[in-house]
Amino acid sequence: MRGLARHLSKEGHECLVPSLKPCDGRSGLPHLAEQLHHFLEEELDEGDRFALVGFSMGALISRYYLQELEGYRRADAFFSICGPHAGTLTAYLYPGEGVMQMRPQSRFLQELDGSSHRLSELPVTCYWTPFDLMIVPAASCRWRRGEEVCIPSPIHRWMPSDRRLHRDISQRLSALSDRSA
Repeated sequence: MRGLARHLSKEGHECLVPSLKPCDGRSGLPHLAEQLHHFLEEELDEGDRFALVGFSMGALISRYYLQELEGYRRADAFFSICGPHAGTLTAYLYPGEGVMQMRPQSRFLQELDGSSHRLSELPVTCYWTPFDLMIVPAASCRWRRGEEVCIPSPIHRWMPSDRRLHRDISQRLSALSDRSA
């Protein structure tokens, strides 16, 4: 994510990159979303607006923050990169609580789906690759709540580094800035 942040910063967008712990999600995704909430409260002034970008598990953490912790009230856009919105079968390979929450049909995902209407006014873009071997099936990254953009990156972890993704997010952020000016 730091490479994406560097690119967006060069394009004139201020970027913050939090480090949520533990990064493997063993304490659960809501716990990490609370950390994100506190980070944003510390780093941003009360009236500041922002766009949120989440990659993989971070997309679900971001969704929880936006939907359940009312982050949607301050956000101008949400960009999900390879977020397993419908879960991933690979979540059966690791026992941590957050990973179990990423299993298809988990209670966590069902509850997120139940409150997704809270994002009805928020522009949402979902980036995914059909070649994703981390999110299985790859189509789990597709989410009808947002505009879907397929970027045929060959590997899951390379998506945040893909220049096509950089350009698209930068253009969308610039369009948001133009509208608010």
